[in-house]
Amino acid sequence: MLDKMTNRMDFLGNALVLRAERQRAIASNIANADTPGYVARDFSFADAMREASGSGVTRLATGGSVGTAGATDPRHIPLPAAASGSSTPGALGYSVQSQPSLDNNTVDLDRERANFVDNAVRYETTLRFINGNAKTMLSAIQGQ
Repeated sequence: MLDKMTNRMDFLGNALVLRAERQRAIASNIANADTPGYVARDFSFADAMREASGSGVTRLATGGSVGTAGATDPRHIPLPAAASGSSTPGALGYSVQSQPSLDNNTVDLDRERANFVDNAVRYETTLRFINGNAKTMLSAIQGQ
């Protein structure tokens, strides 16, 4: 019974941590916008959330795991962690360069600012969900 009440809080907690990590990566990109040769970093929040919540991995009978992106059947040979892109949830990848620059810097300030604001709004929303969920649990415990 307690599991049902805490699952949502765990999910939202994971989301909050990943949002904070993404905010840090975007802020680093903005701070290095004028650094020659700097390569912008980011990660897919949806993929990282799937990995963090465990829903993006199929467990095999042998104890190994296969990512759902590369395998459509449990009998497929699993890819090593290095070949599949990342071994940890929220591992940073490289952003796709939209405009070439003379100093080989791949930061697009307009895109990074938009991502920063979008992520900040989603972070705040996640905080509000956590706060609302905690208030709901508290009122249920108090019997109001």
